[in-house]
Amino acid sequence: MAHLHLHDVSLSYPLYDVQARSLRNTLAAIGTGGRIRNESRRKTTVCALDKLDLRFEHGDRVVLVGHNGAGKTTLLRVLAGIYEPTSGHICVEGTVAALFDPMLGVDPEASGYENVLLRGTILGIPRAVMRERMDEIADFAGLGEYMSLPVRTYSSGMQLRLGFAISTSVQPDILLLDEWLGAGDQYFVEKAVNRMNRLVGSVGVLVLATHNLELAAQIGTRAVLLAHGRVVAQGSVQRVSEAYRSKGGGDRG
Repeated sequence: MAHLHLHDVSLSYPLYDVQARSLRNTLAAIGTGGRIRNESRRKTTVCALDKLDLRFEHGDRVVLVGHNGAGKTTLLRVLAGIYEPTSGHICVEGTVAALFDPMLGVDPEASGYENVLLRGTILGIPRAVMRERMDEIADFAGLGEYMSLPVRTYSSGMQLRLGFAISTSVQPDILLLDEWLGAGDQYFVEKAVNRMNRLVGSVGVLVLATHNLELAAQIGTRAVLLAHGRVVAQGSVQRVSEAYRSKGGGDRG
């Protein structure tokens, strides 16, 4: 059965010579609002995740909520294996797909067809399997002859359609989402939403980071509230949402 278990997981970013540049810009660049520890005049450590103990079991639809910089995206990236924890360990059972950025790993100089194979490699899918899915991906993206052209010739909407079609062609055991993926122009939206709903319904474990409490109530079976890299509440979506609102959070889109 698919699961994700975290034991005493922490992640810290060491920052050097922060007095010589804007600390605010540095924190914005790494995307965290973690707690700041001044260890010396030349070294500052940002604790993005702090001793997390979490268990995501088969059948869970877990919603991560919290203010911007609370650690939601950082946690997802640790679960996806993009970041390695500074301490603690993670036990993963099942294949993982992380749909944070549909264009992650797409080469603008390569064609749409070539990028299907490239993105498949990043997702850990053999090239032979991606070749078998090629026609279905191209049909879903609806790009026609543009699939043979470099991605740099695509509009932003066309790029999103290609990235979304490739990313959601995977059937993982565990799905990680940072907000609900958009999919470009209105023509594409309806079938994109239908595909996302099917994908979410079929995976063993879903972990979704969002500010949208209405979406959380629709999707989640339970929720986790993060603040400054720590778990401050977990349980039912309703209870955690109330705790989030009481701390000044809410639906911010």
